[in-house]
Amino acid sequence: MKAPVNPGLYRKLPSVDELLRVPELAPSIAQAGQEAVAEAIRAVLLRLRDEISAGQLDESGVELALSGITAAVERQLRQALSYSLRSVINATGVILHTNIGRAPVAAAALDHIREIGGAYSNLEFDTADGERGQRDIHVDRLFRKLLSDRVGPGIRRIPTQTIPAQSGTTQTRVSTIVVNNNAAAVLLALNTLGEGGEVIVSRGELIEIGESFRIPDILAKSNALLREVGTTNRTRVSDYERAITENTRVLLRVHRSNFQITGFTEQPRLEELAALARKHHLPLVEDLGSGSLFDLASVGVSGEPSVLDSLRAGVDVVTYSGDKLLGGPQAGMLSGRNDLIGRMRANALFRALRVDKLTYAALEATLLVYVKQDHDSIPAVRMMRLTKEDIGRRAEALARKIRASPFGRSAGVPPATVSSRRLSVEIVDGESVIGGGAAPSAVLPTRLLALSCDGLSADELAKNLRLSDPPVIARVEEGRVLIDLRTVFPQQDEIVAQICARL
Repeated sequence: MKAPVNPGLYRKLPSVDELLRVPELAPSIAQAGQEAVAEAIRAVLLRLRDEISAGQLDESGVELALSGITAAVERQLRQALSYSLRSVINATGVILHTNIGRAPVAAAALDHIREIGGAYSNLEFDTADGERGQRDIHVDRLFRKLLSDRVGPGIRRIPTQTIPAQSGTTQTRVSTIVVNNNAAAVLLALNTLGEGGEVIVSRGELIEIGESFRIPDILAKSNALLREVGTTNRTRVSDYERAITENTRVLLRVHRSNFQITGFTEQPRLEELAALARKHHLPLVEDLGSGSLFDLASVGVSGEPSVLDSLRAGVDVVTYSGDKLLGGPQAGMLSGRNDLIGRMRANALFRALRVDKLTYAALEATLLVYVKQDHDSIPAVRMMRLTKEDIGRRAEALARKIRASPFGRSAGVPPATVSSRRLSVEIVDGESVIGGGAAPSAVLPTRLLALSCDGLSADELAKNLRLSDPPVIARVEEGRVLIDLRTVFPQQDEIVAQICARL
């Protein structure tokens, strides 16, 4: 049974007004303001009262706490006035790690954000004629360079009797509009093209990805009706054809993110679906998810289609993300036939889902890097291109620094008597992954720093890394903490060495 709390302990605590008059807090009041300091004082006093109530502080404990109360208030104030969103060091080897921000943007994108965000811009202003313009022209011109100029005759047009459009010959031009993420892009496409009718999709593509994003739910929100065909593991083009009725509005293909179906499986080729859609005068929409403008085969990743691959295969509208394989800001792109994209631009949802000037600035700068074919300037792409040998050399250099610290040692070497807690580091082979739902089975060979520490479990050691400044996010496998330098920027190597040495 817990001993009763001594009421006199509460009376030892000063009031807020008393602490506001303490000379040591005067500089904080001058800098942050009296109300901010008062709020910090209230938080510290509340914490002390809770600790007294819980029996965690006796009389000597209260006296000790009071001796450092001004320092506690200053710490509380710093915490309250500091940023919650902060940078971390990604040592997981997951290049597009959703929980820690996916793709870091290129330096050129940061420069352009600073230029556009810190001043006025021609976001929706045509400087040539002084009239209002459209914000998506700033990136559409670059997407056309990267997509339209190389697509060829694969992009087709649906006859006017099925989808109203301007009369004319077959179009090959690809247009692109931008919304706030790929989920929004899928919603906009299906609402524009499928509202009030049926959208046909394979049962094997009714996926759920992060935060309970489900294709059936998006279809419901778009006011289109879901028509499932095939089975979980096998769907043929004939399944789609049998399901087509006068109520069919869209054929939908969904890229399988974060998982694979292997074994006894079948899935129509995009070219087959495109031919079927053309036969029945229907649009073929593909939710590509990640969406690459970079040839992943050049880094040994196969089976992950690019945006250009899909358009060449005859897909009418492709939706994809900006902050995954593209390596840019969070955004959702819709690229495809000019007439269909025009209908989506005219949809009232487009205004609700559109992005701001900072996103356009970052996206424009990222696309310009692709136009210049300076792929290594895009951090995510550069990380994919790193070889196992490149990473291994950095890992060896980092391991030497850690071992040379007073608290490090090589694996198998008895600890010195300077401290009872020693950090052990080894270099082992391992694998990095792309992440972000892209190429779920693809791995990139790498070299890892494997850390263990006397008196600490792997989970405790990983927590200490997370609580460092800046936080280092690593992974735990087989009782060891693993650091993959593929996703650590070279200029961060020294910081990681110092943090590990302090552990």
